[in-house]
This record gives sequence, structure tokens and C-alpha cells, in this order.
Amino acid sequence: MNHIIEASGLVKTYKEVIALDGLDLEVEKGTVLALLGPNGAGKTTAVSIFTTLLEPDSGWARVAGADVLEEPNEVRKRIGLSGQNAAVDLDLTGFENLDMVGRLYHLGRAVSRARARELLETFGLAGAGDRPVKTYSGGMKRRLDLAAALVARSEVIFLDEPTTGLDPRSRIELWKVIEDLVAQGSTLLLTTQYLEEADRLADDILVIDHGHAIAHGTADELKAMIGGERIEVRVEDGSELSRANDVLAQLAVGETHLEQKIDTLLVPIQGGAATLTQALRILDGAGIGIRDVGLRRPTLDDVFLTLTGHVAEEIEEQQEEEIEEVAS
Repeated sequence: MNHIIEASGLVKTYKEVIALDGLDLEVEKGTVLALLGPNGAGKTTAVSIFTTLLEPDSGWARVAGADVLEEPNEVRKRIGLSGQNAAVDLDLTGFENLDMVGRLYHLGRAVSRARARELLETFGLAGAGDRPVKTYSGGMKRRLDLAAALVARSEVIFLDEPTTGLDPRSRIELWKVIEDLVAQGSTLLLTTQYLEEADRLADDILVIDHGHAIAHGTADELKAMIGGERIEVRVEDGSELSRANDVLAQLAVGETHLEQKIDTLLVPIQGGAATLTQALRILDGAGIGIRDVGLRRPTLDDVFLTLTGHVAEEIEEQQEEEIEEVAS
């Protein structure tokens, strides 16, 4: 198999925080791998190592045939990167930012300028391309930063939570750009907290938590692993939550989950709307008042709840600040 990104045993610690704990991964050329996990899972640290911004404490990694420790300059020539925070020059215009990136990649004046205008159009920034970036909204800066990662048409592109801060329309537009890149032969590694995004874009998904892989597969395989659909029931009286759990247990195809703080019950099911109708009849027959009920697809929290026994959670603020300080 032709692996264009590969790593083995990556370990990285920040004081008392273990950001990566023996991470292994492989990405086949011309595919999209999504690193799926909550804040603090180690996604950004992994991307920082692959893009030579950080060195691992142990383990190795190669990108497009170049070793990230022994050949960092070669790695940088072969990749594009968009991090979580827009890395653009606020005093330059959008066009000048993209043109500058093209020049740094030695694309030449004419090609750099043409590519800059093309990407401004692609990302809906053509009308603002000649304005200073300091006049852009947060979403516009994010789109410009993503465009900058694509200027050189690199072999491998790393996108760290690419749609964070984007409105729904911009998110969909970016997904289309990513799909077009892959169709043209690019390889992408993206990090995300959103199962929907991984479902839409990824050929392969690696779920990580506390710095190591806890599941690997396609979106459909991960959904099957956690039971597919679930009924979400919010009761009127919190004291009835346990009884609602008892009466709906007969419909569950996996373990139910009680969220006491918000008086909500999650029941993994099969059968879709028909099973939801049956659940409503059961609850009504038991005299349990419902504030809200619905049928939904799995979320990231559902995946983590099943795989780790806890919902996706952000790391403590102090730990997050330590990681950001070192990574910057």
C-alpha cells in the first residue's frame, strides 16, 4: 500500500500533560484521513509534528517520503497547512497574502498572481481581495487562511479543524473544495470534532483520545459500532428519568445513557421512525411526561461515550494553555 503519511509510536508531553501517547497512523496517497477527537485529544499536536512545527519526544513520522526530523525542509516543500488560527498578514490585502505565499513557494510572479485570484474567487473573497485583511470578518480571515494552504497545490495538505468559525454556507463550500482537491490527487489529513464533517469528507477515520488511537474505520463502520440511530428523550420530571430508562430498555440495541443534569435519556435503536413511534406509545402508557423527544444520528459524544465510557470533553484551561504556549 502506498502510504504518503505514516507514523509510529509518536509521544509528546508538555510538563504533566501527555499530548500524544504512542500514536500510530498511515494515510494512503490520494485519500482523506480524519483525526476525530475532542479538544485536548492530541489532534493539533499530531499535525504540528507532521508539519515540523514540533518534534516528538519519541517515535518517527514521514510525509511524502521525507522524515520530519531528518528532512524538515523537504517536508515543508511538499505540504500545505492551515492551522486553527488564521496565519495571515492583517496589513496586506487578501490578494497580496496569497500572492506572497505563491512567491515563497517559487511559483513565479504570473502564476502566483493568477493562483491568488483563482482562490479568492473559489472562497468567495473576490470582492474583498483588494482590501486589507484587518477589515475582514473572522470567517473571511479563516477562509483566506485556508486558501493560502492551497496556493502551491501541495502533495499533502494538513487542515486543523478547517471549518471552525465558518458559517454553514462557507462550511459546505469548503467541503466542495476539499472534495475537488482529492479528486485531483491530493492527500489530506484533517482534524475535526464533527462526525458530520468526517462522514462527508473522510475515506478513513482515526478516533483519538488522550493521545492514542481508540478506534479506526470508515464513518459507516464507526456508526455501526455505536448502534447507528438513537432516541433522545427529555422528561418533564427529572425524577421519572430512571423509570423512562427502564420502560425503554426493551427497545435498546446497546447500552442506554442517562444525562441527569438535563433530564435526558439516550437510547440506541434500530428501526428509525417506527421505533420512535413505539417509544412514544410506551412512554405514554407508562404516564411519563415528555418535554422533548427526537430521533438523531450519532454525534461525536455518542462515539466517545461508547468507546471510552465518557462524553467528549475539553481539557482543562491550564493544560490547553500549556500546549498552545509550547506549540506556538
